Formats: sequence, structure tokens, C-alpha cells
Amino acid sequence: MKDYQARLVTPFAVLGICTEEDWLTDIDYLPLDIPPLAPTNPLAEEVCRQLLAYLDDPAFVFDLSLHIGGTHHQKRVWEAIRQIPCGSTRSYADIAHQLHSAPRAVGQACGANRLPIVVPCHRVIAKNGGLGGFMHASDGMPLNIKRWLLNHECA
Repeated sequence: MKDYQARLVTPFAVLGICTEEDWLTDIDYLPLDIPPLAPTNPLAEEVCRQLLAYLDDPAFVFDLSLHIGGTHHQKRVWEAIRQIPCGSTRSYADIAHQLHSAPRAVGQACGANRLPIVVPCHRVIAKNGGLGGFMHASDGMPLNIKRWLLNHECA
């Protein structure tokens, strides 16, 4: 298991939080049977506080220093995703059209997102209105998480 600076229990998963210096670098969805871990540094504590604020109010706006490595295309996709308002969705095709890309490439960038929830890739769905994929999966726990997050934001 990664060296997490916090593990936060949520209704849909345990969130494994990684920080480096003053940057949030990763949020991983872990199984619900993984034990929690109290934040080990002030940034991890702030990340947990903001994630809990999101769980209380899905319109909460995150204010964190993010460090997320990726290709130029991935970073463009992630920035487009960050512009999707809470309670709204966009299709992979919509984002591909916006970025002059392809839906499959947008999906691959979504799957490579290391900061889910903060970079809300769960708001990207299939053109037909279906869930599409999530975390490089088309069924199982990942789609249950995506469904939970979308329901949370639309409630």
C-alpha cells in the first residue's frame, strides 16, 4: 500500500490522501474495509477538512495546491473537467469537441486523473447519458462510486 498522509472514510470508499511538501498529489479510492488514518501533516488535515466540506455540501469549492503530473493533453482535459459546475455533467464527446480531441482520449485522461473529486472526472459521462466508465472500469465498485458522487451532487 502507498504511504498515505491520511485515509478518510466516506460512504463510498476510503480516500487515500498523498501530499508532498505543500502539494496534494494523489487521492485514491480504497476499499471500505481499509482502516482510517488520521492526517499526519497540516496539508493532509486541510485536504480532509475540505473533502468533508464537499460531503456536507457538494457545491463546496476546493482551494488546495495541486500537483498533478501528466501530458499536455491530460492537463487540458483536467482543466476542462474542473470547469464543469457541480450538479452538471458533460459527455466525453463534448469535452473532446471543446479540445479538438477524441472522446476515447478524453476518457483515457479521465482515467489517469490522480485527484478525483477535486478534479471531478465523475461529471464526465457517455454521450447517450449513461455513466460511461470510471477509473478505467466499466462496471463494479468504480461505477458505484461514480453513481454515488453524481447522486450526491444532484440531490
